[in-house]
Amino acid sequence: VQLQASGGGLVQAGGSLRLSCAASGATFSNYFLGWFRQAPGKEREFVAVTDWVGRTKNYANSVKGRFTISRDNSKNTAWLQMNSLEPLDTAVYYCAASLRHSTVSSFYDYWGRGTQVTVSS
Repeated sequence: VQLQASGGGLVQAGGSLRLSCAASGATFSNYFLGWFRQAPGKEREFVAVTDWVGRTKNYANSVKGRFTISRDNSKNTAWLQMNSLEPLDTAVYYCAASLRHSTVSSFYDYWGRGTQVTVSS
C-alpha cells in the first residue's frame, strides 16, 4: 500500500490542523493505520493508531484529549485532527500501515512521506 500524508503547516499555539493520509495500491481496510512524528534531533514517536474500521483507537499520552484519529475506508483516507496544538507538537508527521495493532514503528511496513507541522508560541 502506498501512503501520502498532507495537511501540515504553520499554526499558532492553541490552533488546529487536520492531517490527511491517502492510501492506494492495496486494500486499505486490511491495515491498521498509525500516525507517528519525529521532531528535530529526536527519535520517531508514536502518536495514534486505529484498527481496520476505525473503531478501536489508541493515543500517546502526550496527545490524548487533543488529537483524534479517524478513517474512511470508502475514501481510502485517514485523518489526524489536531486541536490545542502546542510548540512541543512541532515535528514531521508520518502515516503508516501495519497488518497488526502496534504503537512501535518497527512493526509498520508501509510509510508515507511526512508532512511538517510547526507550532509557534
